[in-house]
Amino acid sequence: MSGAEVALRGYNAELQEGLAELRARREELNGRIRTEEEEQRRLQGRLWALTERLARTNESLARNMVARGELDRTIAETEAAYGKILENSQTLLDVLKGEIGNAGKAREPQSTSKEKEEKTHGEKHS
Repeated sequence: MSGAEVALRGYNAELQEGLAELRARREELNGRIRTEEEEQRRLQGRLWALTERLARTNESLARNMVARGELDRTIAETEAAYGKILENSQTLLDVLKGEIGNAGKAREPQSTSKEKEEKTHGEKHS
């Protein structure tokens, strides 16, 4: 065997070792890729579930905010109407008190000037 043949066989062996190492690295890398792809699928599934949950929560929140707005308007209208009722009740009470005062005066006999004269004459003649 000549020196060139020995060198060629040495190169061939080194080339085969290098290729085997590259293939081993590739298999290791394939394993990491498979693991990351599984993680990606798992995360995408969670992301889809969370996106759906977020959409449902947003819809519910929007409905609840509308309902709260309606309740706020109803409360404001009711409070305003109640305030008017209180105001009208106070006015009615004031009117009633005035009428009661006037009715009391109407019951008291009011003497005319002729009755006063007769009364005073009657007292003088006695």
